[in-house]
Amino acid sequence: MNYSILPTVNAFLNGTSAVLLVIAYVMIRQQKREAHKKAMLGAFATSAIFLISYLTYHFKAGITTFPHEGDLKTLYLTILFTHTVLAVTVPFLAVISMRRGLAGKFPAHKAIARWTLPIWLYVSVTGVVVYLMLYHL
Repeated sequence: MNYSILPTVNAFLNGTSAVLLVIAYVMIRQQKREAHKKAMLGAFATSAIFLISYLTYHFKAGITTFPHEGDLKTLYLTILFTHTVLAVTVPFLAVISMRRGLAGKFPAHKAIARWTLPIWLYVSVTGVVVYLMLYHL
């Protein structure tokens, strides 16, 4: 199998997850719970597929290095660092948020979702940014 396509697939999955998270947020603000639930399940599934694809790629390809120097590299490493640190939290926050929401524990769900959404959205968007910086600069 040619694994070189996976970074592009991963960026697409991250972008899709970000769009679904925004849709879910808009839906819950409009009190459309069923639409919110569907969008969140889609974001969760997309992120899970991303994680599998990401791990597969890095298992096969190893470490990817940034091909530029100077201020651009400093910016890249800053974005990558914050992205990576926060990405570690997303699976835990997402699972806790999803479990509470699906169980109908809405006050507890809302309490953690206030943290989960911005972190998950940041990770999804910066995942695309990291891809663009690595492969298109």
